[in-house]
Amino acid sequence: MDNALETSENHFYHNIKTILQEARDTAYKQVNFIMVEAYWHIGQQIVEEEQKGEDRAKYGSYLVKELSEKLTADFGKGFSKQSLWNMKQFYQAFPILSTLWRELSWSHYKLIIRLKDEGARAWYMQEAVKANWSVRALERQIGTHYYERLLSSREKEPVIEEAQEKTKELQLTPKDIIKDPYVLEFLDLKDNKSFRESDLESSLIDKIREFLLELGRGFAFVDRQKRIQTEHSDFYIDLVFYNYILKCFVIIDLKRGKLTHQDVGQMDMYVRMFDDLEKSEDDNPTIGIILCTEKDNTVVKYSVIDDDSNNLFVSKYQMYLPTEEELRAEIERDVLELGLRG
Repeated sequence: MDNALETSENHFYHNIKTILQEARDTAYKQVNFIMVEAYWHIGQQIVEEEQKGEDRAKYGSYLVKELSEKLTADFGKGFSKQSLWNMKQFYQAFPILSTLWRELSWSHYKLIIRLKDEGARAWYMQEAVKANWSVRALERQIGTHYYERLLSSREKEPVIEEAQEKTKELQLTPKDIIKDPYVLEFLDLKDNKSFRESDLESSLIDKIREFLLELGRGFAFVDRQKRIQTEHSDFYIDLVFYNYILKCFVIIDLKRGKLTHQDVGQMDMYVRMFDDLEKSEDDNPTIGIILCTEKDNTVVKYSVIDDDSNNLFVSKYQMYLPTEEELRAEIERDVLELGLRG
């Protein structure tokens, strides 16, 4: 093919590709801000309706509970009582709609509204847009008190350089918006949980799921990448099972690298939250298992929240849950197999 013709065709294709990519990116951003605007308006309606009640606290609690039940019945997930309280708080933090930045997602705003300082809120919003921070980057900067450190530092440049270095791999892309579970809930689309997993992690989780089901010890698969929420944060549990012999949930989290005390603390939090949100009165306390993989070592950590559940551990736990040796051998075999494939 003539070089000039090939160059012309490449240029033609590039132009078409650019048009489509820019259109998609614009669509993602527009959908995102339409959702943010809707949540702001819902928060406004809740606040204005509450102001009609004589006992605002009591009426507000009843109002949100009833509204949550009706919206969930009509629109599905995304309208829990906590979500509606967040929308109310969102409106109270930003009572003027025009002060919002279109580039930020609902997940960004959920982090920002927990800041008490109005100046800090405005600064983090502006910096998140200017530096193109993802939600993870924003969470890091808030958690390390970036704003406060800048204010108190005489030499600001080292603080800025450190922040830029720590977040350079955490830039927001338009595709991140459409992967946000809140956007998917808003559009009534199925959450693609593989978005939150690497290929290797996904394969390992599949292997562990198959292994536990094949043990034949009472395991029933419940969910994968199960989302649980605190007031301002979202967490994802890799695997959730119910063991109908032990009559309890078994949650499993896969960690890459060395096990840390933060990982153990997080699992204990997962167990507590699962007991609060999912466990019925007839269920035994939830059991958590952390699988931690390293190149030459595999760590298995069991966690149970109820100290009075020793009988569960002694009489049934060892009979029906896989032993540490079984889990360690399975993980090591899977890592080796997947590594050889790669």
